[in-house]
Amino acid sequence: MGGCSSWARPELLLLLLLLGSAWLRVGSAQPTPPGPTHPPGPQLRVRLAGYPRKHNEGRVEVFYNEEWGTICDDDFTLGNAHVLCRHLGFVAATGWAHSAKYGKGVGRIWLDNVNCAGNEKSIGDCKHRGWGNSDCSHEEDAGVVCKDERIPGFKDSNVIETEQSHVEEVRLRPVVSGGRRQLPVTEGIVEVRYKDSWAQICDQGWDSHNSRVVCGMMGFPAEKKVNRNFYKLASKSQPKQKRREDVGPKKRLFTERQQLNYRLHSVSCTGTEVHLSLCSFEFYRGNSSAACSSGMPAVVSCVPGPLFATGNAHKKKQRQQQQQQGQPRIRLKGGARVGEGRVEVLRSSEWGTICDDRWNLQSASVVCRELGFGSAKEALTGARMGQGTGPIHLNEVQCRGTEKSLWDCPSRNITQEDCKHTEDAAVRCNIPYMGYENLIRLAGGRTEFEGRVEVKRGSKWGTVCSDGWTTKEAMVACRQLGLGYSLHAETWYWDASNVTEMVMSGVKCAGHEMSLSHCQHHGASLSCRNTGTRFAAGVICSETASDLLLHAPLVQETAYIEDRPLHMLYCAAEENCLASSARLANWPYGHRRLLRFSSQIHNRGRADFRPKAGRHSWVWHECHRHYHSMDIFTHYDILTPNGTKVAEGHKASFCLEDTECEEDVAKRYECANFGEQGITVGCWDLYRHDIDCQWIDITDVKPGNYILQVVINPNFEVAESDFTNNAMKCNCKYDGHRIWVHSCHIGNGDALSEEANKRFEQYPGQLNNQIS
Repeated sequence: MGGCSSWARPELLLLLLLLGSAWLRVGSAQPTPPGPTHPPGPQLRVRLAGYPRKHNEGRVEVFYNEEWGTICDDDFTLGNAHVLCRHLGFVAATGWAHSAKYGKGVGRIWLDNVNCAGNEKSIGDCKHRGWGNSDCSHEEDAGVVCKDERIPGFKDSNVIETEQSHVEEVRLRPVVSGGRRQLPVTEGIVEVRYKDSWAQICDQGWDSHNSRVVCGMMGFPAEKKVNRNFYKLASKSQPKQKRREDVGPKKRLFTERQQLNYRLHSVSCTGTEVHLSLCSFEFYRGNSSAACSSGMPAVVSCVPGPLFATGNAHKKKQRQQQQQQGQPRIRLKGGARVGEGRVEVLRSSEWGTICDDRWNLQSASVVCRELGFGSAKEALTGARMGQGTGPIHLNEVQCRGTEKSLWDCPSRNITQEDCKHTEDAAVRCNIPYMGYENLIRLAGGRTEFEGRVEVKRGSKWGTVCSDGWTTKEAMVACRQLGLGYSLHAETWYWDASNVTEMVMSGVKCAGHEMSLSHCQHHGASLSCRNTGTRFAAGVICSETASDLLLHAPLVQETAYIEDRPLHMLYCAAEENCLASSARLANWPYGHRRLLRFSSQIHNRGRADFRPKAGRHSWVWHECHRHYHSMDIFTHYDILTPNGTKVAEGHKASFCLEDTECEEDVAKRYECANFGEQGITVGCWDLYRHDIDCQWIDITDVKPGNYILQVVINPNFEVAESDFTNNAMKCNCKYDGHRIWVHSCHIGNGDALSEEANKRFEQYPGQLNNQIS
């Protein structure tokens, strides 16, 4: 025992000394008597970042595990802000900010669900989910506003020093007169935000890896070589006239006419970074205008992706490359904006998702660049862009960031036990600035997300004709505004500006365009039935939307034929659920032949599916004893292989409710007793095969090979994040007595490859389905 005791004493003494030292380092942010104190020790540093802001406010960033990261605003309190402000040397906090008020950070989100009492020495001492454990995006970065009064004796090196070692904003400044007017800017001098202006980077040691990082930030997948001779500063000893001749009168650089102010030098990137601030570099101190004596400003030239290519020759080259590559093997789904969405990949002729295990910015950037965007802003986990369907093809993808394709990255095959669709990976990519949001605005709404649409044509603002204005056109308007999806296409907004003239009509969009001007429209020859402002097009936008999906295997499993007596079909005839020839039948004698099947419609989106019509306009159907909330919810069609319709059925109206839900999801909608109608995220509405109108009347259909097609929300009455998965197709063979239904899948090439869809039409085999 004595030996143990003598060994423990020096260790205990050392531990007390270490604890005392740590207490002194952390406690330096607290109010103390006058005298020198020290900032918090290197184990946890805090800084304020973002723009625009004052010196005592900003986005909170903490340095942990040799990496800067942010704090999520979930459950954030003023107590948290007090602890952070004192750590930064301010006496207290006066407020805090949520939703990335000071701009979105990059890199890790270190803390989430932070809960401080307010008297802790450091933010690390507060309750939280654990370092690096977060379900947030950088759109939820927290900020603080500190009282502009310093703790006596506190040395503010923690603020000043770290502020100087961080790059917030980067831009490409075009210097050719034509390039300044053209978007996107693909070539120019690299500049960084410094205080209230912009500064340059010395190009000494600048290489293609640095250019690749900058191009990625600007939304471009690749860089290309720059003609430095064109940009080189003319020697001051040269005659002025000679310098002008070298570059041409229209191409003289602003560097000849403007004092340069260098901020960075010795920039060294590996090429895999998603932001210039993650590269190593040095700041100029002192007189930066005299710096970089043997160099010139760093200049970068970028290669735009197909969506943003300018010039016919460039676009033609991009198209040729795409044709050579064939059908893409990767895509984004469920995103509200261009360049974001759930990552889906094509394997064995079937589209599937990627599990988010070890999903990071390097892998996400490979996806973004492969699709023609820049590097990744965010690598999202936990099905943040909605849950996919079908197989999960890949897991633990680990890209270095230099790969040309996600398929070149190491990964692990998936098993059902490893991952579920609640773990689907997604991305937000950097895209080029196109300025489309400056050509559209909303007026007359109660919030920034709604109003009458006004567009800029030339130098004039005006309204848009509402003739033919549907959810698809409204979707494009909301995307152009940067406000997500369109919940509704409206025309009822009051005058809220002096704009009364209509400047656009005949707008017809496919729904994927980035601007209303990219849609079909009448051009200068306007034509509109009602030209008053009260008939102008309007929108209600939303950050999230539903996404309906039919469970295709259930249709195949439950399909059968029933010969139903006419005397049992009066109610169905009243609701127009039979073929038109039924009106000529000898009622109540005879029967109708019905193809019956169950339909199970899931909501896999990020918002509940709600009928557009309010309760006041729902229709009571006495026959079936419930209110119908939509005029048309589903189309059922029998088509010939060449697409000719030979029979049709439809939900002329629909009662929407949650029949069943996934585990941990509560039902919210029920038709009974005039209840609310809709389909909750994670729930499904089941219409069984034995319910009235859940059929197609095929009495007049001749024997042959056909396609059964089911389309949900066919008129796009309600917004969805993805309309391409609303159709389901099956092969079916009818011999006059029996019907075989097989190969049911989500149509429009969405679930299968183009090659597999071609095989789908060949009727490879049949299933037994007897007439009941």
